[in-house]
Amino acid sequence: MSTRGIYTAVSDIRKRVFTEIAKLSYNYQEGSLSELEQIPYRIIPGEISTYRESIFLEREIVKERMRLALGLNLRPVAEHAPVSLGAEECVRPETYYEPPLINVISFACHACPDNVVTVSDQCQGCLAHPCQEVCPKEAIHSEKGRSVIDESKCIKCGKCIDTCPYHAIVRLERPCAKACGMNAVGSDEYGRAKIDQEKCVKCGMCLANCPFGAIADKSQIFQTIQAIRSETPVYAAIAPAFIGQFGPDMSMSKIRNAFKALGFKDAIEVAIGADLCTIQEAEDFVKEVPEKLSFMGTSCCPAWSSMAKKLLPGQENHISMALTPMVLTARLIKQQHPNCQVAFIGPCAAKKVEARRKSVRSEVDFVLTFEEVWGMFEAKGVVFSEIEGDTAMHGASGDARGFAVSGGVADAVANRIKECYPDVEVKMERAEGLDNCRKMLALAKAGKYDGYLLEGMACPHGCVGGAGTVQPIEASKKAVEKNKAGSTLAHASESSYQHLLDILTQE
Repeated sequence: MSTRGIYTAVSDIRKRVFTEIAKLSYNYQEGSLSELEQIPYRIIPGEISTYRESIFLEREIVKERMRLALGLNLRPVAEHAPVSLGAEECVRPETYYEPPLINVISFACHACPDNVVTVSDQCQGCLAHPCQEVCPKEAIHSEKGRSVIDESKCIKCGKCIDTCPYHAIVRLERPCAKACGMNAVGSDEYGRAKIDQEKCVKCGMCLANCPFGAIADKSQIFQTIQAIRSETPVYAAIAPAFIGQFGPDMSMSKIRNAFKALGFKDAIEVAIGADLCTIQEAEDFVKEVPEKLSFMGTSCCPAWSSMAKKLLPGQENHISMALTPMVLTARLIKQQHPNCQVAFIGPCAAKKVEARRKSVRSEVDFVLTFEEVWGMFEAKGVVFSEIEGDTAMHGASGDARGFAVSGGVADAVANRIKECYPDVEVKMERAEGLDNCRKMLALAKAGKYDGYLLEGMACPHGCVGGAGTVQPIEASKKAVEKNKAGSTLAHASESSYQHLLDILTQE
């Protein structure tokens, strides 16, 4: 279970790291990166450790988080290297980051037990010992009246867990591995988490669920702020899930002025691109399914799309070729404001990979999560209650703003098809979380969803559950639904930007 929405020591340190890196970038003068050595002492002050057995260990972990926040690689653990090693690379304007995106800080990892069945202190040593009776491998015996499991015999079937009347037998699972729907999290020779980058689809669920903060993705905070400080205007393209992410004082009417306070030229809602994506996916579905394709999957979630292509080799065309809302919005901004730069602001770690894809001219220069941008607001001292309200965002439909919640994409596409092609039947199925997406794909491959539109969302409840979100998921869902209901426009067919779709989709 994720701790998002609960302000923990992990989220506090992450926020302070992002804030310090943002301050460093806003105040950067050539050659001033030596300050990196001082930042850990501001984040972890004093002499007595608060979080771990050693204050020196905690500062070293903070240094690695700082490097990732700068977009740099982790330092080699077995070699001496200052935190500023290679830091000048982050100053180069053309530098994004070097893969991998998702990283494990090895000496921050707790080496949690993974899939271990154990007897807790709640065992009452009952006379019946039903746990022993149901064990198919005779792996449980009694010592001083209490049950003990022989791990060498245990097959992790869970029958003892189900039958214990005191719920005293539990299964311990590594949170990061449990959260990974691609089975990409394993162990190194020391039992610490290790990510198989070939399997990983960069959804970020492992980092969102690690209670030790040992997993983190690389950031572009420093590079984005350097672009803001340049003479080139930088526009913020804000994903539909932003509602409520920056607290109750950040209303819809304040969002543009708040981002201008960070130095952005303006803020544009990505829901505009979601309307255009809706139109494109509806056309794809009507033309392709079922004559050419047995089913079609939506294209918006990059982690889901990447998963589908890994699990359905040779059938990649079953995922819609429609450009994502992020890409369409960025192209629209650059079509209207030539020679500008675009920073996508959203809930998603995987968007950082999508922006780098050579197969798509994304037009996205930077990708930041809501959590990272909050650090920028802290660095600039922006007080949301003091921000003046402005006109609403740029006229997206309610359907488009609903993209942030599971089911929203499919509903928007279905509404478009019903309006334009009333005789076409639209059967839909959706899945949220990569485990469920995997099951849906397996059924689709077996022919169970022929003729269907399939919506896949890698994160629980959709984008509102993304790794870069900061508020409780249920609160986000309610905020998105309220924003959707308050939209002046209902469906994509009412978009005032649809006449530009042909221009924006040209490669």
